[in-house]
Amino acid sequence: MQSRNVTLAILVLISPVLFALIYQPDSFSLSWNQGRGGWLFATAFVVAELVGIKLAISRKKVLLTIPPAAAVIAYLVALNFGLRGYIQEAAKSYNVNLVHSWSWMWDFIIMGAFVIIAVTILFGKKWIRIAPAGPIFLCGSAIILSLDAFFPYDTLGPLQYVVPYLVKANVSIIHFFHLGTAIAKQNLMFLKGEHGSMALQVFWPSAGVHSVIIYSLVMMAFLLKMNIAPKRKAMYFALGIAGTIGVNLIRIFSLSLFVLKVSSDPNRFEEFHGIAGEIMFLPWLFIYLFVVTAIETKRLKKLSA
Repeated sequence: MQSRNVTLAILVLISPVLFALIYQPDSFSLSWNQGRGGWLFATAFVVAELVGIKLAISRKKVLLTIPPAAAVIAYLVALNFGLRGYIQEAAKSYNVNLVHSWSWMWDFIIMGAFVIIAVTILFGKKWIRIAPAGPIFLCGSAIILSLDAFFPYDTLGPLQYVVPYLVKANVSIIHFFHLGTAIAKQNLMFLKGEHGSMALQVFWPSAGVHSVIIYSLVMMAFLLKMNIAPKRKAMYFALGIAGTIGVNLIRIFSLSLFVLKVSSDPNRFEEFHGIAGEIMFLPWLFIYLFVVTAIETKRLKKLSA
C-alpha cells in the first residue's frame, strides 16, 4: 500500500508535465529561455528522489495534491485561450525588455510553486531534505529567466564580468587547434572559417553563467540531505563548479566551431545556438548528481560492512 501511494504521488507530481507533453509537445524546446525543456529534467529529479523512498505517504495526502495539479493543467489550457497574450502585454507595464524570457518565466514559477506545495503536503517541512532538487531547479530557472527579462544582454554587470575571460579562453583553444581566424575583444568574437565570417557577441546567459547559478542552487540542496563530511561536500561542490564551467567552455567552443566549419548562415546558427546550451548542461547536471550518489552509496556500504 505504501509503495502504491508513493507511485500515485509521483504520478500526480508529474501529471502537469505529462499533460503539457500531449497538449503542447512543441513547447518543450531545450533552449533555456524558449520553452519548457527544463520541466523534463525537473521531472527526472522528482522521480529519482522519490522512487524507492521509505517514508509512508497517506492516500489522503496524495488526494490533496490533485487540486494544485489540476490548477496547473488549467493554467496550461488557459494559455491557449488568451492568457499567454495577457502575460506578454503585462510585460510593458513592468518595463520588461525580453518578453520571451518574461513569458516562460511564469511557466517555471507556476510549476515550481506547484511542486513545492505538493511536496509540502506530502512531507511537510522535511521536503527540503527528501526531494529538493526538482523544486529548486524550477525556482532557480524562474529566477534566471526573471533576471534575463529585466536585465538582458550585458546590463547586469556582475554576471557579465566573467564573460570576456571565457571568450579569450575560447579564442585560445581555436588558435591552439588552428581551426580558423578568431579575435577576442571583451565579449565580442570575430570568427572567420571555411564558410565565411561572423561576429558573435556573448552575453552572460549564452556564456552559461546561468547554469553555474542553477547548478549551485541544486547542488547545495542535494548536498544538504546527504549525510557526509563537510569536506567531502565542499569537494563535490567545487568539482561540480569546475565541471559546469568546463561544459560552458565546450558550449562556446561548439558554437564557434559551427561558424568556422559548418555554416556562417545566421539562421542556421540560431537553430544550433538554441539547443547547444541546455543539451549539454542539463544532462551534465543530472549525470554528476547520479555519480556523486553512486559513489557515496558504495562508500557507505563499504563502511557498514
